[in-house]
Amino acid sequence: MKLKVVNMAGKAAGTIEVSDAVFGCEYNEALIHQVVVAQLANKRQGTMSALTRSEVRGGGAKPYRQKGTGRARQGSLVAPQHTGGGVVFAKKPRDFSQKINKTMKKAAFYSALSEKIRQEQVVVLDKFALAEPKTKLVAEAVEALKLSGKVLFVVDEYDEAAVRASRNIPTVSLEEVRLLNVYDIVASRNVVITKGAIKKIEEAAEK
Repeated sequence: MKLKVVNMAGKAAGTIEVSDAVFGCEYNEALIHQVVVAQLANKRQGTMSALTRSEVRGGGAKPYRQKGTGRARQGSLVAPQHTGGGVVFAKKPRDFSQKINKTMKKAAFYSALSEKIRQEQVVVLDKFALAEPKTKLVAEAVEALKLSGKVLFVVDEYDEAAVRASRNIPTVSLEEVRLLNVYDIVASRNVVITKGAIKKIEEAAEK
């Protein structure tokens, strides 16, 4: 498969031949969904905690007599209907993590990336290079590439200047290719990836 390559100004800069085994995979929506759900679940801390009525201090004495007050009968001030009382079905610390094996992760990653290419939502850059870490330069690049919605730039190596220049644009994010995951791909409308990043993805697939 051959993909068109452009520069930061949106001008043609040749083509690149990519592996069909990596960038031409079938779309497996169910697998992608499973991996994304697991990825988001694994981010949850699960540290929430509330007290049940048995754990709230006090409430041993009946607040007032059973009959004759005209009020509803009450047995304890720590019951759930009282302010400061216990919580019904209180949340407790738990582990939300889900296990997904490496083969499934890789298959979902390649499937998601391949579908982005089929939908013509992938732009290949010759290189992501800024003269200086200015947000304006990244905004101009997005405009030159005629991209809309959420844009994800994938670079082959960490670049402090690129991170600083892109982080002030709400619809733009930048990710190093070794940290790229399925959720990043499906959560972005357009993926702008450098030639160097593509080569690293192919090298990782061969291992």
